[in-house]
Amino acid sequence: MGYLISETTKEEREQIVAESLGNISANCDGCMAGLAEMYQDYIDGKKELREINMEYNARFIKGDDVPGREPCPWR
Repeated sequence: MGYLISETTKEEREQIVAESLGNISANCDGCMAGLAEMYQDYIDGKKELREINMEYNARFIKGDDVPGREPCPWR
């Protein structure tokens, strides 16, 4: 099975995200639910996994590397 939107149904994408993140409802700190929301555009067929992951990772680029971007707090 592929992971691209064109290769999957919405139900398959939901399963891919659920299996990737583990049992979301079993986590009491709320962190996993936030991750699940991050992937909702993939489940809905709006963005590929690669796009979502790239957007997430782009938040951690050093601020002086990209104009208008805040510096990484761990730098």
